[in-house]
Amino acid sequence: MKIELSEHINCEIINGVEEDSNSKFYMIKDVFACIKVENRMPLKVERNTDIFPYTITKKDDSTFLLNADYYIGLDWLIVGKKFINVVPKINTKLLENYRKSLDLEEETDAEKEAKIDEEVQQEVEKEAKNTFKNDKLNYLQMLLDVYAANLTEKEIGNLVTIYWDAEKIKIEQKEDQLTPFLVVQFLNLLKSIVRKGLKKSYYKVQENLTNKVKGKILVGTHIKQNVFKNRMTKTFCEYQVFGENNTENKFLKKVFQFCISYVQNNSFFKNTPEITHIINYCRPAFELINDDLKESQLHQLKYNPFFKEYKEAIKIGNYILKQFAYNISATSANEIETPPFWIDMPRLFELYFYQKLLKANNYDRGKIQYQFSTFGNSLDFLISDGGNSMVIDSKYKLHYKQGHIHSDIRQVSGYARLRKVRNELNLDVENDTHVDCLIIYPDLHADKDFIYSTNNISAEIKKEENKIKAYHKVYKLGIKLPVI
Repeated sequence: MKIELSEHINCEIINGVEEDSNSKFYMIKDVFACIKVENRMPLKVERNTDIFPYTITKKDDSTFLLNADYYIGLDWLIVGKKFINVVPKINTKLLENYRKSLDLEEETDAEKEAKIDEEVQQEVEKEAKNTFKNDKLNYLQMLLDVYAANLTEKEIGNLVTIYWDAEKIKIEQKEDQLTPFLVVQFLNLLKSIVRKGLKKSYYKVQENLTNKVKGKILVGTHIKQNVFKNRMTKTFCEYQVFGENNTENKFLKKVFQFCISYVQNNSFFKNTPEITHIINYCRPAFELINDDLKESQLHQLKYNPFFKEYKEAIKIGNYILKQFAYNISATSANEIETPPFWIDMPRLFELYFYQKLLKANNYDRGKIQYQFSTFGNSLDFLISDGGNSMVIDSKYKLHYKQGHIHSDIRQVSGYARLRKVRNELNLDVENDTHVDCLIIYPDLHADKDFIYSTNNISAEIKKEENKIKAYHKVYKLGIKLPVI
C-alpha cells in the first residue's frame, strides 16, 4: 500500500508480482492500470504553470518512473490503494556529488555530462539501498530555529500544503510527519503571543445573580432556572466583561491542551528540550482561561490587526484540531488518519539559513534584504554591506545532473547583473565592479559553529576550497543541517 522514498530518489513502478525493493515497486495488473498521471494534485501555481511535489512519467506500457523532489509528505498515487511517502532522509552520495559538481574546472560536453549523470545515478541508487547509512534530517529542529528568530508571518510564508478535501491516508503514529510540524508551528506562535501578552477584549458572560441585575435578563432561561424552582432572589443575566477570558484565548488553550497531550505521548519530542521550555513558558498564561469552548463558538473567532500572531495561530490550531478530529484521545493513538500534505523543504532550508544570517548580523534587515524582487525575479538574499556586498542564492538542490549545477550558477550570476540590484549596492552605470555571487547548499560536513556574519562569510568564500573555479567571483558555502 505504501511507496516510501527519500528526497531526490528515483524508483520504477512495474506491472508485475515480484516483491518491492528500494528502487522498484511491483503492482498487479488491475492496480497498475489505475495509475493516472493527470490525477496528481498540484502543489502551487507559478507563472501559470502547475508545480507538482513529485514527478511521474510513463516509460513504457509496463513501467512508470517516479522521482521524489524537493518536498516531504504523503499523497495518493491511487486513491484508496497506493500512496507515496517521501521521508526526510538525506542521501550522502547526493551531497558529495553536488559539492564535487560545483568544483568542476570547466563545463563538459553534453555526451560526457550524460555519462557522468548515469554513473552518479547508479551510485546514488546503490547508497539508497543502504537505508541505515542515510541520515534522517531533523526538520523539526530547523523549524524551531526558524521560529526562534522571530521572523514575520510574511517572511515565513506557507511552509505546508494540506489537502483537507482529499481522502485521508491511514498510517502509524510514528510515521506521521505533518502533526509534529503543525505542533511546533503552533507552540512557537503561542510563545510569541504569550510574550506580548494575551489579547483582552469584551466577551459575554451568563450568570445566575443573587439579589441584583446586570446587563440584560435572559427571560426564558430565568423562568426555567429560577421561577419554576421558586428561586425568587435569583436573576439569570447576560453581561459583557473586558478581559483575557475571551473566545480566541479559550480556543488557543484548547489547542494547547491537545499539543501538550501529543508531546507527552509522542517519541518525536523525547530529545527536544526547546518544546518542554515553550510549554512551561506558556502554561501559566492560560491558568485563568476557561476551556468551556463550544463548537459553535469556533466560527465566531475574530482577528485584530494589533494581534497579528492570532490569525496564524488560529489557522494552525484549526489544522491541529482537524488532524485529531476534535478528539483529544486521538493524540495517543497508534494509528492515525492524515490528509495528503507536502512540506516545502527548499523554503524551510532558505529560512534556516536566513535566521542564522540575521542572528550573526544583529538582525540588521537594512543590510540583509530577503526576497529582494525586481523585474519578475526574486533574489533569496541581497547583502548591502560595502566591501562585503554580495548576492546569495540558497539551493536545497541535491540533483546529480551536471547541467542543473551550471544553470544554478548562471541564475545567481544573472541576478548580480540586474541594474536594480547594482543600484541598491550603490554601483552606478560607469562602475564595472563585479558583485560577489554565493551559492549556499546543504553539507553535513560543514562547520556547525560557523558564525554567518557578513565579515566571516566574505573572508570564508575567498578560501580556495570555496571558489567555483569555472566562474569568476562565484563561490559556494555549505551549511550544516541538523540530523537525527
